[in-house]
Amino acid sequence: MLEENKKKSLGRGLEALLGEDILNDESAGIKASDKVNIADISIGEWQPRKDFNEEAIKSLAASIKEKGILQPLIVRPKNGKYELIAGERRLRASKEAGLTEVPVIVKDMSDSEVLEIALVENLLRENLSAIEEANAYQTLMDNFSHTQEKVAAMVGKSRSYIANTVRLLSLPAEVQNLVSEGKLSAGHARCLIGLDNAVDLADKIIKEGLNVRQVEALVSHQKEGAADVKSSKARPVKNADILDIEHSLNQNLGLRIKISPNKQGGGKVVLQYASVAELDMIINILEQKKQTNITPQNTVFKAPEAPAEKFSIKFVE
Repeated sequence: MLEENKKKSLGRGLEALLGEDILNDESAGIKASDKVNIADISIGEWQPRKDFNEEAIKSLAASIKEKGILQPLIVRPKNGKYELIAGERRLRASKEAGLTEVPVIVKDMSDSEVLEIALVENLLRENLSAIEEANAYQTLMDNFSHTQEKVAAMVGKSRSYIANTVRLLSLPAEVQNLVSEGKLSAGHARCLIGLDNAVDLADKIIKEGLNVRQVEALVSHQKEGAADVKSSKARPVKNADILDIEHSLNQNLGLRIKISPNKQGGGKVVLQYASVAELDMIINILEQKKQTNITPQNTVFKAPEAPAEKFSIKFVE
């Protein structure tokens, strides 16, 4: 039922592009069309499918020998002959079956129209690889300024499906090739998007026969480990001098003081209190320093004095 709905949705998209209903179910038989010499039909440069299953072509050729071509090819005139717009599998199978003529519907179309028709027709009629499918969606968006929403409506998919499929094109070429060759599923490949070691993980998936859930867990563990390393690198470690200063201030001022350095060489000094009374004491000490500009005699360092008018207290929870 889902496959039937998909074909109906895609079919409506093609009908809108072609301007007429030429996509009858194969059981409806051939519509009125011309027959042309198969040698006069060339493959257009806009065809998105690059790889063909030879066994499937032979199977279709056997069906054509028995029943004939149940749906015409779509072509356009070019240099006194014809260029294929839609139906490359049928054309290849017809050659395999030994046909000399094939039924066609001739349409006058621009290059851009041919590209759009070829892409949508292939998405409807062929089992494209995930990478071929992603390239088809990307080409529709790049050449026709289609949004993901429009492409989704055209091919009967959700917008998120289109977005996730197109993201496969951000993978390294080696990983994309593994997907095209059927060695790696689209689900596996999506887990590897954005990873620096995507190629190595792809090889590991194939060698160990990992399923998608196992790959998700592996990638999650890797990201958590990387986050921990990044966090530890970003968090400066207190050296002995900072610890000595912190201890001396705690002893001499009678306050709980925490010094937190940052990567830029600065940092912050936090005065901690456990009660309102301790807060009052902290304020009194700071206010006294503001008024007298006297640094306690036993402190281990003397910071440069700021102008009195810039003195402020910031409370940090």
